Amino acid sequence: MLKLAPTALLLAILATGAQAQPAGGAFPKTIPTAGGEVVIPTDRAQAAYDQIHYAPARRAGDYLYISGVIAGPRAGEGRDAAAFKDQARRAFRTIEATLKAEGLTFADVTMINSFHVWNGPGFTGSREEQFATFSAAKDEFMPAPHPAWTAVGTTGLLAPDGVVEIQMIAYAPKRGGRR
Repeated sequence: MLKLAPTALLLAILATGAQAQPAGGAFPKTIPTAGGEVVIPTDRAQAAYDQIHYAPARRAGDYLYISGVIAGPRAGEGRDAAAFKDQARRAFRTIEATLKAEGLTFADVTMINSFHVWNGPGFTGSREEQFATFSAAKDEFMPAPHPAWTAVGTTGLLAPDGVVEIQMIAYAPKRGGRR
């Protein structure tokens, strides 16, 4: 199992995305909870859950709540619009893996909350350029009909170079025991 200091582990997951390959077919997995389940799509997500008590997603009844995924540069990556678009795509692929773990797609997403660092070290462009770039990447994964969306400006994220943190809620009624 991946073993890092709690903050280092969370920063590694946030900066790289929880896209490690499922180990030996053991993932995705779920942990039963009152009214639902915790969803753990990968071995990195399992390490975060075990070490810092962070669930990548949690089902409650007919809804899946997906914890924030940060889009931003890894070490050595650019901080311009083109690089940020790739970083946003990476974050959306991480969310996509979590959705797939529950048999869902982006079409099931009903709400997006995004938290934007407009003037941080992770992006060199303007606020308008950041939002337009992020929106274009989002639209590649989420065509119409669009979910509800709240975009909020903030002064920082847990990952020091993070540009946007993306949180989602999906409507996910269970059918026949599993979705």
